[in-house]
Amino acid sequence: MQTEGGPAERRLSYAQAVREATEQEMERDGSVIVLGIGVDDFKAVYGTTAGLPEKFGPERVFDTPLSEDAMTGVAIGAAMAGLRPIHVHIRQDFLMLCMNQLVNIAAKVRYMYGGSLSVPLVVRSVIGKSWGQGAQHSQALHSFFTHVPGLKVVAPTTPYDAKGCLVQSIRDNNPVMFIEHRLLHFQVGYVPEELYSVPLGQARVLAKGDDVTLVGISWMVVECLRARSYLQQRGISAEVIDPVTLSPLDMNTIAESAARTGNVVVVDSAWTSAGISAEILARLVEETNSGPRPRVWRMGFAATTCPTTRKLENLFYPNGRSIAAFVNERLGGDTSWSPQEEETASQVEFRGPF
Repeated sequence: MQTEGGPAERRLSYAQAVREATEQEMERDGSVIVLGIGVDDFKAVYGTTAGLPEKFGPERVFDTPLSEDAMTGVAIGAAMAGLRPIHVHIRQDFLMLCMNQLVNIAAKVRYMYGGSLSVPLVVRSVIGKSWGQGAQHSQALHSFFTHVPGLKVVAPTTPYDAKGCLVQSIRDNNPVMFIEHRLLHFQVGYVPEELYSVPLGQARVLAKGDDVTLVGISWMVVECLRARSYLQQRGISAEVIDPVTLSPLDMNTIAESAARTGNVVVVDSAWTSAGISAEILARLVEETNSGPRPRVWRMGFAATTCPTTRKLENLFYPNGRSIAAFVNERLGGDTSWSPQEEETASQVEFRGPF
């Protein structure tokens, strides 16, 4: 399946786009450093740091001890001293070990010192399921960080936005939580070779539609695009929106689409309770108090711990077929309908230019 856009041009994987953004910014700005567990390992964190240790040396790209709290303190201190660290965590689950550093120090320094100090820190972290990683290695905790003033939260889906948003995050003088779903690292899409940035706080409409607005978070954008293909079997036209940035959140793009379609489904790569899906729909309802109000629903994880076995995973995580069935039923379709598998729904690539 191809998202709407121009002709295919230069194409990279998401992981390659992240690596290229890092390399180009390190070449441009000598204050950019990369640290984290496994950044100099042969696997190179899904390939996102491949070749960087050899090119920039151990003073600018280095492995860290298994001590998230202490090393986050090091990263914050380095940022306050004038460097621009990229701190890489191969699993977001373990950011819970450094929440005090992130929430009480990184997020508050600029405010507490009246702007005389800043923390230009990027915290990359990987979320999501993969081969049965289960309760403590599959969580997506991005809503924790969207709750905190002073932290920016970015979760791009396309390789194009992964590169552009990472460049913009590195240049930002505020701490940025840069969130990557592990399955996205293998997605392919249009990425220009030249250095560019994508403004934070700007959503992207990846596919146009008239009957329902599907807002996906991270990997769920891919599943929403698959659902869109299935829904065409029922004559339902779905618009698919990637918020890209979760904080600050571009509600205007979502609200404009909702006003046109009259139906909105937000699909999150996390639990729905008190999550980003709840925030988007609450703000959407608040902003339509004085006019026609769209019908709204949300999908995400069930209220239970992430399972390990494949059969339970298939029930636990939303996918293109379950999203399509959910939308069809909510829009009054035949509840016995089951999406028929088709080749166009199995592959999603992101065509540019955007």
